[in-house]
Amino acid sequence: MRPQPAISNQYRDGARLIVKPMTTARKLFYYNGGFLHQKQLRRIMSLAGYKLTLGLPNPGDLVAVWGQSPNQYRGQWMAKKRQVGLLRVEDAFLRSVQPGRAGDPPLGLILDRSGCHFDASHPCDLENMLRYDPLDDADLLRRAEQAIVRIRHNHISKYNAFDLTQSPPATRYVLVIDQTFGDAAIRASGVGKTEFQDMLASARREHPGANILIKSHAETIMGLRRGYFSAADETDTIRLLTTPISPWKLFEGAIAVYTMSSQMGFEAILAGHKPHVFGQPFYAGWGLSKDRRPLTGRTRCLSRAQLFAAAMILYPIWYDPYRDQLCALEDVLDTLEAQSRAWRDDHRGWVACGMRLWKRPHLQSIFGRSKRLIFQNDLAKARRASMRKQRNLMVWASADKDLASPAVRVEDGFLRSRGLGATLIPPLSLVTDRLGIYYDPRKPSQLEQMVANAVTLRPDQITRAERLHQQITTTGLTKYNTGKTAPNITGTRRILVPGQVEDDASILTATGQIKTNLALLTAVRRANPDAILLYKPHPDVEAGLRRGVVSDRQSAVLADRVLTNINPGTLLTQVDEVWTMTSLLGFEALLRNKRVVTYGAPFYAGWGLTHDLGQPPTRRVARPDLLGLLYATLIAYPRYFDPVTRLPCPVEVVIERLQDSEAAGHSPINRVLSKLQGLWASHASLWR
Repeated sequence: MRPQPAISNQYRDGARLIVKPMTTARKLFYYNGGFLHQKQLRRIMSLAGYKLTLGLPNPGDLVAVWGQSPNQYRGQWMAKKRQVGLLRVEDAFLRSVQPGRAGDPPLGLILDRSGCHFDASHPCDLENMLRYDPLDDADLLRRAEQAIVRIRHNHISKYNAFDLTQSPPATRYVLVIDQTFGDAAIRASGVGKTEFQDMLASARREHPGANILIKSHAETIMGLRRGYFSAADETDTIRLLTTPISPWKLFEGAIAVYTMSSQMGFEAILAGHKPHVFGQPFYAGWGLSKDRRPLTGRTRCLSRAQLFAAAMILYPIWYDPYRDQLCALEDVLDTLEAQSRAWRDDHRGWVACGMRLWKRPHLQSIFGRSKRLIFQNDLAKARRASMRKQRNLMVWASADKDLASPAVRVEDGFLRSRGLGATLIPPLSLVTDRLGIYYDPRKPSQLEQMVANAVTLRPDQITRAERLHQQITTTGLTKYNTGKTAPNITGTRRILVPGQVEDDASILTATGQIKTNLALLTAVRRANPDAILLYKPHPDVEAGLRRGVVSDRQSAVLADRVLTNINPGTLLTQVDEVWTMTSLLGFEALLRNKRVVTYGAPFYAGWGLTHDLGQPPTRRVARPDLLGLLYATLIAYPRYFDPVTRLPCPVEVVIERLQDSEAAGHSPINRVLSKLQGLWASHASLWR
């Protein structure tokens, strides 16, 4: 028989999950304290149409139990006594960065009316789906294939607190996967320590002379629960792996994979292995594994895309913590990629140098979630502190004049805020670069590498870049999102000339002979005597906070119009071309399909998308299209921070927050400081 769906208020629109509001919530009674104190779990259940309730259920109600936890008997007894249905709740197969015992809430749940996915003694909703559902929808299988590639590429797993700089100690080994002692999945399989030892013995016997790596469970590595293997099992050819290494790196070097019932066995299938399975997990019996305890009821042969589609797209319910709504798998991948990247960057801790006082609380919120940042003003002291405390070194890019220090450089991102950094509005995006920094062409940067790699994008990356491109151009978002709507500008060949801050780092490092706003205006007018020149001063210069003023007399001679306090997003729709030194407005103009001419060497020059009168680095030989440049610049390179949830987030969330002036504006303290700084504009180095 087919499983009954756990949720009836959702439907799919392409790759997106649409959830209709429930008219009435179904009462769901519980007798387990976990349902009481886990706020996010309760919220997901509520969005799925269930009202968690204490008391006695009546006909039509349900009783919730957590999988096959030791106290499930309470709910089972009550459901039987009151003759109501039972709903088994479990974490979904992509859960969080850290395990739940370490404090991370789940990003998805499994709600099963029939059984538990890890207990083969009775078919669960997932097994029924794998048995009877055709699983032949072309769009569903396409999504599954794309998600598998994306999960592997970004090293996403159920738990994601592993360091991508760590690699297996050897190649060509047999991978044996440990699990936590007494786990419900182990109890349901009726196995124990003896069977784990038998599995290890089989791996040795079937691969004589091969090295064997025993992969400890994430909770065992963190000291939260013990496993079935220990250091006592190590020999000359057997090694217990207790460092957090990406499963996908482990699969690359493995010649065989042995598991009892770990989810890593499922991931091994996705990685192209046919694992030896000694238990009876949900992924066994479908022709994708070597089963030591075959299941008689599972006779169907499935593709890995079909298995994945059922287990990861159709079976769980997924949660978006930023928008507080149920979502599709693809949205959860967005979330986990952002949150995992933040943990992997930050878990060792940072010593931060060159950070202005007003920036420090915000930087602490972004980079100090694992360990609080240690701030230093002196670069030499910061370097010594990072070595002494075994932390990474972070330097504000403009404070590292020659890019000589072995540090990660930090700078504002390209979708920064609703308001100026010079007025102390904190950024919602920051870039970190271990090679150089994007605005300085004297040295390669990570952004350069990412742009070169974006010549070929995967289908899912193209889809995401296209969606982001449309969002930005439709909403008119730019870096700062300030100013009035541009006036109506008529005429042919309208050229926008954006002014810049003349002591800005990009001017100092990426320009040639033309490095002032006056020189830029003069050169553009000389090259385009009959065009309509529109000069837009930089907002920091307009506010009197930075260098770069062109006098009214000079601008009147060279420009047809000077546009002050104008939102560039509304202005770019009315121009034909942008001529610039290194302004980000050039990149924003490219996104609007405008012709862009550069006199300097900004990060977006030299790739064949701009007309370059400056000298971009000759190493930029790749030829990405616009979507490739956008993907590298706005998705792959920056880190984003959600001011509402205070969590690392995907770029799409920041797009939404930037449209909300309250969510993306000043903090109360910075609002006061920004008013005071106008009195001290001549001492800008104190707060910049």
